[in-house]
Amino acid sequence: MKDFSLALTPAHVARAHREVAAPPHDPSFTLLTDDDLDALAHRLTHGRPRPVPIFAYGSLIWKPGFEVGGIRRARAIGWHRSFCIELNHWRGSPDCPGLMLALEAGGSCDGLIMEVAPGTERDSLRAILKRELVAEELVENACWIAVETDRGTEEALTFYAGPVGQTLVCPPLEEQARRLAHACGHAGSGAEYLQRTAAALAENGLDDPYIWQLQRLVADEIDSWHTKGAPIGDV
Repeated sequence: MKDFSLALTPAHVARAHREVAAPPHDPSFTLLTDDDLDALAHRLTHGRPRPVPIFAYGSLIWKPGFEVGGIRRARAIGWHRSFCIELNHWRGSPDCPGLMLALEAGGSCDGLIMEVAPGTERDSLRAILKRELVAEELVENACWIAVETDRGTEEALTFYAGPVGQTLVCPPLEEQARRLAHACGHAGSGAEYLQRTAAALAENGLDDPYIWQLQRLVADEIDSWHTKGAPIGDV
């Protein structure tokens, strides 16, 4: 039986946390209004199955932020988890950029289908799209992908599969761990995001060797610090 014990703990997360002020709104992005969100929700879900199935592979598992109906396991074929989007805000900063989790092509990814609770579609889809996409320039990062479930092959809505309009990076695993350990923004740290994601995968019995190895490396990096919240280069 798979051992889902985590090396990266809440104590590591506490060490990595720093208070970082929220950046000003980036004028290069056009924030989505409620009307924009409703129109996008209609475009994405018109003619699609109900309840609306959302494929969750990261933070949506541990913080969905919408009314969830049924939950079931699923495997996205042809996609794998990857911290491949550079973050200069949210869970990173310009002086210490972080990394955001996305799906990249190749392999497979075990996650959850989280169905939008019937009767909550407007509010739930507004919440999901506002959180995941934020701006008009990022709406193409919502897409439907094929997943395998106990019902067979289905399609589910997910976000940032083959990211569009983002700065993509592909550092070695050890560099990913270093960046996640050190990066922090106004929404929290990279270490917190990884720890909560790994814990959620473990709780749901979802295996991902990439995440398990990465969380061990982040724990080792934080354990090597001489001081709390050491910035990059000051260990």
